This record gives sequence, structure tokens and C-alpha cells, in this order.
Amino acid sequence: MSVKQLFNLAGKVALITGGSRGLGLQIAEALGEMGAQLIITARKPQELDQARTHLGAMGIEVLTHAADLGKAEGARSIADASLAKFGRIDILINNAGTTWGAPAADTPLEAWMKVVNLNLTGTFLMTQEIGRRSMIPNRQGRIVNIASVAGLLGNPTGMNTIAYNTTKGGLVNFTRALAAEWGPHGITVNAIAPGFFPSKMAAATLAQIGAAVIAQTPLGRLGGDEDLKGLAVLLASDAARHITGQIIAVDGGASSI
Repeated sequence: MSVKQLFNLAGKVALITGGSRGLGLQIAEALGEMGAQLIITARKPQELDQARTHLGAMGIEVLTHAADLGKAEGARSIADASLAKFGRIDILINNAGTTWGAPAADTPLEAWMKVVNLNLTGTFLMTQEIGRRSMIPNRQGRIVNIASVAGLLGNPTGMNTIAYNTTKGGLVNFTRALAAEWGPHGITVNAIAPGFFPSKMAAATLAQIGAAVIAQTPLGRLGGDEDLKGLAVLLASDAARHITGQIIAVDGGASSI
């Protein structure tokens, strides 16, 4: 098989949670350009409409489905709609997530639960639905979890996101444990751990510590609009069929020092 064929996603069906903006939309652009049929989900229908228009202008058709993965019924709703349309899911990108900024001593329980319910429980339920209803019976699949370098390290000074860091650390070991369990089914499970990218979720933090982050990053820059695309395509494709259980940082080298 040629290298171009290894990376080709034509005929594959990819489901991207949190795909209406930010890193999720960046990944949708990449997988769609490589030929995958797309389903993107998010909470807000208007943002999904905007994403569909944006992708359509690139020649990428997409099914959208509004659902809240922070609630138990969200994953089933997404799986039902996706499988009714396409019959299977080959690629699952678990990108939906949220954060809460507060010192650990002041973080309210409802904030902690909001972050845990979406970042961890929602990812588990979405993966479970797609795994048992599509990937395990078909004995093939690619799962890519969007973790964070915040799940690998402590907090920089001025960044008080204990719930976010904890859940992203949980995703790191969720990735490793599931890769071991589902490998015999022909399913790979990997994680991307982005550093700081300009996004709606990161805006408040970057406003406070953005200059310091750049100064402490070996490449001297934040992540950009193209910086997750190549890795996402790799992990979703046959080129990565012997890669599983790995967590790959995309952070300009910040976590290496």
C-alpha cells in the first residue's frame, strides 16, 4: 500500500464531538479534506449550523447533531443519529470538553461535577456506545481522545483549573487502559495532548499568562489553526494501525523542559 493510500480516509465515517469550533472544527477540516464522511456534534445548534456552512464552503459535507454530552442521554442520542445515517463509525474523535477557573479551595461542587460529567463521563459513554454498537462488532476502529498537557503537568502560576487538569489526566490513563482492552478487537486508542491554542475556552487564561507561556515554549509560539491536523489524520488513518495507547503532546516543546 502506498503512503498516500495509508493516509487516505475516503469511505471512512468519522464522528467528532465538540466539532463546531476550535480544535474540533480544525480536526473536522482535516479529516474531511482527506475524504472522511463527517458527523459533528455540539450543544448549540446555531454553532453547528455555522460549522456546516464553513465546511460546506470547503467542499466537505457533514451531518450535524445537537446534544449535551454532559448528560447521560447525550451519547446515546448521538450514537442513534450517527448509526441511523451511516450504519457504522470508523473514527471517533472525543473532543468535547469544558473547564472552570477557580482555586481548588474555592471550586464549588457543581463546577467540579460539570467538568467531570463532560470531560470524563461523557467521553466514556460516547466511546462505550460507539465501541459496543459499531467498532467491536466490526473489529476495527480508531479512537482519538483530545487530552491536554494540563493532564501531564501541574498548573502554571496563575492558572487555577483543578477540575480540568484532573479530568485530562484521567483521559490520559483512560486512553492507555482502553487501548490494552480493545486492542484485540482491532481498535486503536490514542490521545493528543495540546498545549495552549487560542480558543474560546483558553481565552481568559491566555489573557493572563499568554506572554509567559510563549516565553517558556521552545518554539516561541502558541498553537495555530493547522497544528493538530496532520497528527489527527495520522491517528485516524491506516498509517497508525500499529500505534495505540500513546499520548502525543502538541505544545511547541513546552512539556519537554
